[in-house]
Amino acid sequence: MSVLAAVLIVLSSAAAMEFVAWSSHKYIMHGFGWAWHRDHHEPHDRMLEKNDLYAVFGAAISISMFALGSPLVMGANAWWPGTWIGLGVLVYGVIYTLIHDGLVHQRYFRWVPKRGYAKRLVQAHKLHHATVGKEGGVSFGFIVARDPAVLKRELRAQRERGIAVLRDAVE
Repeated sequence: MSVLAAVLIVLSSAAAMEFVAWSSHKYIMHGFGWAWHRDHHEPHDRMLEKNDLYAVFGAAISISMFALGSPLVMGANAWWPGTWIGLGVLVYGVIYTLIHDGLVHQRYFRWVPKRGYAKRLVQAHKLHHATVGKEGGVSFGFIVARDPAVLKRELRAQRERGIAVLRDAVE
């Protein structure tokens, strides 16, 4: 196996995790898993949230892939891409933690970006939090940030159709 193949698998796995995160956020966290995700959308003064339990699932995916790729665990049945997929999932988890928890929600450090992609990420995620409750919403991904002006128009359209209730700041 070449180094190039390993790097491509890691990068592809990390990129694929954005789709996994988007779909699980939209359909699980804002669906039947809302009980764990709700506190993330409500003000509180706790260091941890029930929502943090979702990180356990990401870690389980990564650990499972590492195990599948490990000759120490699987012996001769080890699946060599598993290690690199597990590393890609881990890389995505680190990026998610730094951007979502760190930059956007400022759980670990304080820095408000004034321009560029970092500012767009923060704006897009703040617009995700502009709805009251689990219905409606925009920007369910964590790394891909769409144009905030487009997201605002989508939120207003959802409000007009009765899909979403918006917080006062977006009205």
